[in-house]
Amino acid sequence: MIKSFINYPGGKYRLLSQILPLFPLAYDNFVDMFVGSAVVSANIPLDVPIFAYDLDRKLIELLKFVQRVPAEYIIMNVEKLIKKYNLSDTGSNGYHFYGLDSANGVSSVNKPGFNLMRQDYNDGVLHHIEAEIYLYTLVVFGFNNQIRFNHQGNFNNPTGKRDFNTNMRTKLIYFSNRIKEMNIKFYAEDFNAIPETINNSFYYADPPYLITTAVYNENGGWNNYNERRLLKKLDLINESGNMFALSNVLTSKNRTNKILLDWSQNYNIHHLNMEYGNSNYQTFNSGITDEVLITNY
Repeated sequence: MIKSFINYPGGKYRLLSQILPLFPLAYDNFVDMFVGSAVVSANIPLDVPIFAYDLDRKLIELLKFVQRVPAEYIIMNVEKLIKKYNLSDTGSNGYHFYGLDSANGVSSVNKPGFNLMRQDYNDGVLHHIEAEIYLYTLVVFGFNNQIRFNHQGNFNNPTGKRDFNTNMRTKLIYFSNRIKEMNIKFYAEDFNAIPETINNSFYYADPPYLITTAVYNENGGWNNYNERRLLKKLDLINESGNMFALSNVLTSKNRTNKILLDWSQNYNIHHLNMEYGNSNYQTFNSGITDEVLITNY
């Protein structure tokens, strides 16, 4: 399985072994309605055209950049920024070089340089390629490798515990090589703009989960209205004769998504076995998370 070059809230890498066998065996096009980190698109088994959508324009531009630019070029320029902003390099030096360990991470060492790099990026004077290198480096050194922008359009994720270590480099290389060999096109569009009548297509939706408190949902970005819009869109896809699969949770932390539960009675529900460990999806004594894949086939 190919890992994405970035982490992403709700990423499906750990569920791929359960999700992919539930996908159809044949279709002419794959439509990823909420591409996110593109980890699902990067791992579909069929060699078919992929149409990947996400409303996050910064994310889409970064995916296009990694698809277009050699991984070696990206790595070389990230290393230049590491030197320019005096950031840590545990891959070469280890943690003890900085008087730290893996458990505590390198946030304290990187915070001054990271904040300066973030300010330089937010000033908006970088040209396109340079800006993408800056953004990727900020994501790598940022908290949980997240892409976070405030309402003013400024990157506002704080520094994280990790740096551009061997694992991050490896993920970048493999992911970059993978999407370069695929027939995949990225679009910064709302899911409602996606045509539901692309002939003989399989649509996959992994939206923000209505009843969780993930980063992408902190500011009310996904609400009942959006939930109903998406479910109506999936109904239209079904009526067009195409196939769809929806990743979601029916219950989480003693909450139930009644909108989804009622709608899902018309389709097939596949319950998945998932333990998210230390993530926000499941905590001790908070109730079991019922992660599902809902399909119309």
